[in-house]
Amino acid sequence: MDCFSDLEGAMPCWYVIQCKGGESFRAAEHLTNQGYEVFHPVLNIKRKRQGKLVTVNEPLFPYYLFIRLDQVVSNWRPIRSTRGVLRLLTFGNRPVATPDALIDTLRAQPHQQVDIHTYFSAGEKVTITDGPFKDLEAIFTRCKGEERAIVLLNVLNRPQHLDLPVESLQKV
Repeated sequence: MDCFSDLEGAMPCWYVIQCKGGESFRAAEHLTNQGYEVFHPVLNIKRKRQGKLVTVNEPLFPYYLFIRLDQVVSNWRPIRSTRGVLRLLTFGNRPVATPDALIDTLRAQPHQQVDIHTYFSAGEKVTITDGPFKDLEAIFTRCKGEERAIVLLNVLNRPQHLDLPVESLQKV
């Protein structure tokens, strides 16, 4: 019997919980306090705060965490009513089980990430390393989230702002 067999009496499985905005840490804490086994993968990100470099923890999957249940119960009310929990992910009316192998892989990863703010500064020249603008120089203007950046590129003698993946940029 495995996680994907008939839900009643299935062996312990991981399920996905969707959390309210910015409350995944709270949801993980409250579910743990209720006795549930919770996995909430986080990234250790270095950021500049008030001129100092600090490490902050951010969820690997914003708004989501994993919960391991011994059996699937028909009454999800205790989980759904937990502070920070929005809902249990379902397909139809059945909760979505996550393979143990995925959780094991996530647990084995170091989940360390360096913040792009420490690599690029506004006004700094960068080279685009991928896509239709490959090998062109641009000027880094700002970050857009953790994985995207806005650069200024001279296209047809006009400056154009482009939204590009950070991994496609390199310092000149």
